[in-house]
Amino acid sequence: MGHAPKALNRRHFVAASAAFGAAALASPALALSGSTEIESDISSSVSRNVSSFRTLDWRPYFADLRNGAILCDTQSRALHFWSEDQSIYKLYPTSVPLTPDLTRLGRTEIIKKVEGPDWRPTPEMRQRNPEWPEYIPAGPDSPLGTHAMWLTWQYYRIHGTHDTRKIGRRSSNGCIGLYNEHIAELFSLSTLGTQVMLI
Repeated sequence: MGHAPKALNRRHFVAASAAFGAAALASPALALSGSTEIESDISSSVSRNVSSFRTLDWRPYFADLRNGAILCDTQSRALHFWSEDQSIYKLYPTSVPLTPDLTRLGRTEIIKKVEGPDWRPTPEMRQRNPEWPEYIPAGPDSPLGTHAMWLTWQYYRIHGTHDTRKIGRRSSNGCIGLYNEHIAELFSLSTLGTQVMLI
C-alpha cells in the first residue's frame, strides 16, 4: 500500500517524459545559417542511421588496394577506407544523396584534394534553388566543410560539412559528406588516384 504513490508518480513521470519527447520531435529544428546543400528541413522528416555500421572486407569490391581504396555505402551511409598496405582500416558515418536521381553509383577515383575548399552550386542546383548564392568562399559557411576531394565524375566530391545534422542522413545533392574531423583524417590518408566505389 505504501508503494502505490511512488508507482503512480513514476507512471506520471514516464508519461510526461514521453509527451515532452513527442513534442520535441514534432517541432522543426532551426535551419543552420549558410547550409546550402539541404533541400528542406531534414530534422523532422529524415531519421538518422544508428545501427547499420559493420566492418567490411575490401576483396568483394576491389581487385587490389593500389593507392588505397574507399567504399561509400549509400544504404548504410558509411564510408570504408583501406590503406594500400592494409595496415589502416577506417569506418566513418556519412551523409548521402537525398534521392536516387541525385545518386551516382560505380567506380571512380580521387583526382584533386583541397584543404579549405570554396563552393559554387551546379547549374542544376541553381535551377532548383534560384535563391542560392552563386559562390561561397572557404570558411565556416562553405557547404564543403574544411576539406574536399574531387572525383572523376563532374560535380561529385567527398567532403566535410559544418552542418553536423546531415551526417547519417540522406541530405546531400549528390556528394558524400563527413564530419570535418573525419574528412581531415581521410584527406591525410588518401592520395590522388585512391580508388573510390559507391554502392
